[in-house]
Amino acid sequence: MYYLGIDLGSSSIKIALVEQSSGKKVAIGQEPENEMSMQAAKLGWAEQEPELWWRLVCQGIQRISKENNVSSDKILGIGIAYQMHGLVVVGADGKPLRNSIIWCDSRAVGIGDKAYAELGEENCDSMLLNSPGNFTASKLAWVRENEPDVFAKVHKFMLPGDYIAYKLSGKIASTVSGLSEGIFWDFSKNQVSNDILDYYGIPENMVPDVVETFGDQGKVSSMGAKESGLLEGTPIVYRSGDQPNNALSLNVFNPGEVATTGGTSGVVYAVTDNLSVKECSRVNNFAHVNYRPDKHIRIGKLLCINGSGIQYRWLLNNLDVSSYEEMNDLASEIEIGSDGVCVIPFGNGAERMLNNQDIGTRIVNLNLNRHSKAHLCRSALEGIAFSFVYGIEIMRSDGIQTKVIRAGNDNLFRSSIFSNTIATLIQEEIEIYNTTGAIGAARACSISDFGHDKFQSYMYNDHVLTYMPYKDIEPYREAYEKWKNELQLILKTK
Repeated sequence: MYYLGIDLGSSSIKIALVEQSSGKKVAIGQEPENEMSMQAAKLGWAEQEPELWWRLVCQGIQRISKENNVSSDKILGIGIAYQMHGLVVVGADGKPLRNSIIWCDSRAVGIGDKAYAELGEENCDSMLLNSPGNFTASKLAWVRENEPDVFAKVHKFMLPGDYIAYKLSGKIASTVSGLSEGIFWDFSKNQVSNDILDYYGIPENMVPDVVETFGDQGKVSSMGAKESGLLEGTPIVYRSGDQPNNALSLNVFNPGEVATTGGTSGVVYAVTDNLSVKECSRVNNFAHVNYRPDKHIRIGKLLCINGSGIQYRWLLNNLDVSSYEEMNDLASEIEIGSDGVCVIPFGNGAERMLNNQDIGTRIVNLNLNRHSKAHLCRSALEGIAFSFVYGIEIMRSDGIQTKVIRAGNDNLFRSSIFSNTIATLIQEEIEIYNTTGAIGAARACSISDFGHDKFQSYMYNDHVLTYMPYKDIEPYREAYEKWKNELQLILKTK
C-alpha cells in the first residue's frame, strides 16, 4: 500500500510514491521533463495557467502508477505541497477566471506597502505577523483595482495547492497555514482577518472553507478520478506551502528546529512558539503545519536569500570548469578566507533581508597577479555561506533559538566547505538527509493516520551525514568579519 505526494513548483511538478508501512521511496516523477512555461506580459509579472498544472498532475500520476505497476486501489492517501503566495480565482462554475499570479510576480508590491502604512505597521505586525507585502491578499487587491470585470465574477480565491485539491475533490478549501501565507490570517483573533478583507474590499464569501492541515480535506470525486486515474474516494489528508512542507520533510516541527535549503535561492526556515516579531520587514512569519489556534503555537519564520546557488551556477557557466565537483575540488586547495577575496553574492535582485536593496554581486580584493579561479570558487562558497550566517543572525535577533539545523542532500549542502563554514560560525551541527518535498508530502499522510511518531520513524534511514562545527573558529570568524565589513561599506553607499 502507498501514499502519493504532489509537489507543485513553478518550474515543474513532482509526484512521489512511498510505501505506507516503511515510508520508503518507491519512485519520483517530474512533469514536464524540462520546465513549465511562465508568462510575463509586463516587466515584473509572472503568471501560469492553473489548468496546465492540473493536466501535468494527472499526467504525472498516471505515469508513475503505470511505470511502477501500482493500481489506484493501492493508494491510501494524497498529500499536496505547492508554490507559496500564488493567487487562483474561480467563478461560480469553478473555472479559473484568469491565469494564476504566482509567487515571483511583483505587481502588487506597492499595494502591500501602502496597506502596511495605512493599516499601521504595529497593527500588521501584531495581527498578521507580516507586512501585507506582495502576498496573495495584495495580488487579489490588484485584480480588484485593475480587472474589476474579473473581480466581479470571483466566487472564491485559492492558493495553488488549494486548486489542485479542488480539482481532485470538487471541494474548495484552504488551511490556516495557507491563509497565513496569503496574509489573510489574524493571529491575534485566530480567524480570517477582517481588517485585511475590509481594507482591500474583499467580500468574506470569497474566502475558502478552512480545513485541518492533517486530516479530512476531501475525497477524490468521480470527475477527479476520471481525469487523474486515481480511485474515487481516495482521501486528501495533507497540504502545505513548499517551505513549511520542506521543513516537515526534514522533521522540523518544534521550537529551535531549523530547515534550510541551498538551491538557486537559499532559505532558512525556523520554528518558534512566539508570536512576537521584530524583523518582519526582513523575515516572514507563517503558521507552521502543526499550528493549532489557542492550543499549539508553532510559527515558521522564513528568511529568503535570493543570491545563493545562482551565484555558484554563474561561476560554473563562466569559468573554465566542467562541474560543481571540480569547483569544490579547486576550492579545497585554498585556505579559509580565500586569501582576502570576498564575494558578495546578492546578484539575483532585491534582497529582503537587506531591506529590499538590490546591491548586485561584488567580487572584492581580487589580485590579478595572485588569485586564480580556485580562489573564486572558494570565495563564492564562503560568501554564500556567510550570507546564510548573516541571515541566521537576523533571525536570532528576532528571538529564534537554533538547536538543530537540517538540510536536504542536494545543491550547496553537498559542499563540505559551504556546510562546515556555516556549522562552525553558528556553532551548531547541520544534519543532512536524503529527502524531497514530494516525498515529504507523501509521508505526511501518515500523520493523519498514525500520528507524528510514524512519520518520524520514516526519517531514520534518510540520514546521510552530520557536519560538526570545528573547534578552531577564529579563521572562520576573521573571514566572516571581513566579509561583513565589505557588505556594510556597500550598503552605506546605496
